[in-house]
Amino acid sequence: MTTTEFAPEALSGLIGCTTTQGIPTLYAPRRGGQVTAGLFFRVGRADETLATAGLTHLVEHLALHRLRLADLHYNGATANTYTLFHATGDEDEVVAHLNSVCAALRDLPLARLDTEREILRTEAAGGKNGANSSLPLWRYGAQGYGLSSYDELGTWSVTPDQVSDWARTRFTRENAVLWITSESVPDGLDLTLPTGTRLPAPAATSALPTTPAYICGEDGQVVLTSVVRRSTAAAVFADVLGRALFQDLRQEGGYSYAAEADYTPRDADFATLTAYADALPRKQDAVVGGFVDTLARLRNGTIAQSELDSVRGKMLKMYDVPDFAAAALPGYALNLLLGHRVLSPAEHRAELAAVTVADLREVAREAWASTLLQVPGRRGVDWAGLTVAPQYSGTTVTGSRHRSLENEDVTLVIGEEGVSVTTPRGAVTVPYGTCVAMTTRPDGARGLTGPDGFAITVEPTLYRDVTPDRIATIDAAVPEAAVVRLPARAPEHIPRPRQGTPQPPRRKDSGLVTRLRTIGGWALAVVAAAWVLLGGFTIVRQIIGPDGDLGGALAVALIEVPPFMLLRRLYLVHRMRRRR
Repeated sequence: MTTTEFAPEALSGLIGCTTTQGIPTLYAPRRGGQVTAGLFFRVGRADETLATAGLTHLVEHLALHRLRLADLHYNGATANTYTLFHATGDEDEVVAHLNSVCAALRDLPLARLDTEREILRTEAAGGKNGANSSLPLWRYGAQGYGLSSYDELGTWSVTPDQVSDWARTRFTRENAVLWITSESVPDGLDLTLPTGTRLPAPAATSALPTTPAYICGEDGQVVLTSVVRRSTAAAVFADVLGRALFQDLRQEGGYSYAAEADYTPRDADFATLTAYADALPRKQDAVVGGFVDTLARLRNGTIAQSELDSVRGKMLKMYDVPDFAAAALPGYALNLLLGHRVLSPAEHRAELAAVTVADLREVAREAWASTLLQVPGRRGVDWAGLTVAPQYSGTTVTGSRHRSLENEDVTLVIGEEGVSVTTPRGAVTVPYGTCVAMTTRPDGARGLTGPDGFAITVEPTLYRDVTPDRIATIDAAVPEAAVVRLPARAPEHIPRPRQGTPQPPRRKDSGLVTRLRTIGGWALAVVAAAWVLLGGFTIVRQIIGPDGDLGGALAVALIEVPPFMLLRRLYLVHRMRRRR
């Protein structure tokens, strides 16, 4: 093991800083005898593509495989922008654990790859989606930070070479930070890793043309996310917002049980502000209204000084915890990893003291400007100044048209440039050239997703005349890097039209037959219409004439029923023909 000095000025006198075999290392002692260590790497889900999603998670699992039966407490975590390996135990156990992780990263047990794929899919199937699980997709699309909304499709498709290359280029010593709760860096560490470069966090993408915006979600919960600049004032505001929601929605309104807010760093410069409130079905409108009112109150400046002072006092108590330096190691290490500034306790205290109510009002306005609000059911919140997030692509491709066998108003279009699904309300389009993932099934099903998050599922059994050559057109146009091959489905899992077996296409009539049928239909319609008009005139005369005869009017009305029904039938037939 070799170490060299590494000393951020802000941590001088509080935390030991050095470099261990090229890896920046932070250390500080903790009482209790046991040691905790964490090895961060600046790679996570946001670095992947939708087609390779799960690649980082696979590396994490493979690196920990040999330690499955170890006695010490350890685990791994794959987040949007980092991967963490951590362990707690005696010093020699922790050293052995870190050595084993790095050894595995240098030479992954790729023979375990298929088994770990299955484990990750089992883990995903047993997990529960959070209340805000779909919001990243709507904000960022099917890329970068939006991938946390998706299944790990890469567990089906990535190759051993891809996994090995990912470990070699991302899990490097320059792309890592180590922290450990000890007086000094323990002897015996062997953290040999490939050389590389420190990778910045991915740039954020956007699938929202305008904000503030809203989407409709599940009943029972209101969720908000905003993107704000990382700052002490923004962290304070998150706590103020959580308290305000709790007071307004639970204590005063009695609408919610849970009402809270959270501030989470996203990358070096920005953080995600998340707010949540639950609601019973009969109180959902009240919760939505109260939620919006609370945000309006905060950004309009009605924040009491006492609220700020209370939150500030709570945050300052973090410096009173035993072994503060050791407890702060993960946060300092993550800031170093992401390239965010590192504040000394004195600098942080000074910034907390300087936060004013006016600063909080500015953060509230910044948060509102980037708001994405998820409301329960199909209720809208346009009245609050929010715009519904795009529901359709706005463009369509030209190509072969395939009517849905379940809904005649829905049409699949397979073109040379992409695929579209058209509906009376709008169209969804995925161009082949920008397709970020296409799942394939041996039965011909294809699922295409664009970077904006719009997706189209092509099920040959649900659309008319989707022949193998049409599927071949799609396959030839989508980039191979985006293809995810899924296994065959059991016959009972292949979807079938819900409205029964469609009638076979009727034989086309000759032009003459069609013209004669049209002329006959119009002639019959004219006769029926004349009959109805004459009958209507007769009914009026029977009622308002000098010898008013209600019985006669009723008799004529009964005679009017057959021609009226005939007219209605002719109209419906004409309408159906126009749709074909």
